[in-house]
Amino acid sequence: MKTSRRNFLKASGLAASGLAASHAVPAAGYATEGPINIIYIHSHDSGRYLAPYGYAVPTPNLLRLARSGVLFRNMYCAGPTCSPSRAALLTGQTPHQSGMLGLAHRGWKLNDYGQHLIHTLGKHGYTSVLAGIQHVAKDPKAIGYDQILPPPSTYAVDVAPHAAAFLRSKPREPFFLDCGFHETHREFPAPTDNADYILPPAPMPDNATTRFDMAGFHECARVMDNGVGLVLEALEQTGLAANTLVISTTDHGISFPHMKCDLRDTGMGVSFIMRGPGAFSKAGVCDAMLSHVDVFPTLCEYLKIDKPEWLTGRSFLPIVEGHQEEINDAVFAEVTYHAAYEPKRAVRTRRYKYIKRFDGRTQDVLPNTDDSASKSYWLREGWKGMPLVQEEELFDVVFDPNEQNNLAADPAHAKVLDEMRGELHEHMVATADPLLKGPVPLIEGGVTTPVDADSPGAERAK
Repeated sequence: MKTSRRNFLKASGLAASGLAASHAVPAAGYATEGPINIIYIHSHDSGRYLAPYGYAVPTPNLLRLARSGVLFRNMYCAGPTCSPSRAALLTGQTPHQSGMLGLAHRGWKLNDYGQHLIHTLGKHGYTSVLAGIQHVAKDPKAIGYDQILPPPSTYAVDVAPHAAAFLRSKPREPFFLDCGFHETHREFPAPTDNADYILPPAPMPDNATTRFDMAGFHECARVMDNGVGLVLEALEQTGLAANTLVISTTDHGISFPHMKCDLRDTGMGVSFIMRGPGAFSKAGVCDAMLSHVDVFPTLCEYLKIDKPEWLTGRSFLPIVEGHQEEINDAVFAEVTYHAAYEPKRAVRTRRYKYIKRFDGRTQDVLPNTDDSASKSYWLREGWKGMPLVQEEELFDVVFDPNEQNNLAADPAHAKVLDEMRGELHEHMVATADPLLKGPVPLIEGGVTTPVDADSPGAERAK
């Protein structure tokens, strides 16, 4: 029987306290013998608006995980939309290299599902198990998991108990458990906290509408976090924690205007935590600038297995082990299709962010912002039709971390602009970005929303 979200919070016994203290992993680390299991536990649309990143969002289990592992403060997705982001992490390639130029449920797919991480792990004896959302195939069977657990939905209330039951079933090791929660995707549940004392996300003004909207995010994050807690509790109680690497992340920024599907850091910045044997067993914070495409090669080096030839990222294990401070001079992100077509690319360095659009528009593509109270507020205030978009944007992210002051037309930054243009172009050439040849056609059988619509749910065109 499906449990309500409110009852799930109570039944899990994790709503306020997170993992029981008796199950906490020692900060000093632990040794293991034999193969290392992997749990890849991921949420939808959470960005970095979580307790480990200093936000007053009720996610104590993620905070506890971060305090017993490595918290990555500067991890970026390779595409701030759902399927492209996940595809980049799971294939170690940019979205356009993997073929995931849009959303899986709208027709996009990987060029080769054999490049999914589970198949590399499978060659080394791993059993792959899916629990919940995956979002890189319309039909999860196309991916090739050894086992797909049968929760009735992709919400944490249903997924977490099935994932926990799998861990308690004495599974054959080593295993890769892909545990995906629908949360914190909209629609948000009704908030239980007083919205008067909640701060909206940075791109939004502080008013009653945006506060109440953010209070809904808080409630959704609370439900997600309790799902995390249930899985981690099962991991501890079964004794599997000592030889299991836990990877916690999300796909992109939260579902508010100028966040999800945006190439500013509000869209690209993601939470990322790793806890497990060896390098990830001691509590610490990593400030290196990293990308989701770096995760696959890191796992290969960590597990001491060969790296597939298609990987474009770099292993950050040397950083965690203290041998290097950085592996990337720049990280890249992209959008091609979301609900609607919006071709744009970005490169970020420690000092600057450069964004280039390829569609000639001067206005935001509104259907690529999920419907919400915050979006409706902006629309009432005249968002539609405002000339907010420019072909090129250059931001000094040291002195302008909110990326509001476009320096692209500033003569004093002409040299920087030229360098950032060159950096992006070189990346696009090296990765055979299809935008170099002109507009990217919709995949055969795919669907898209007209760019001038107000909502992602507007009439779709094939």
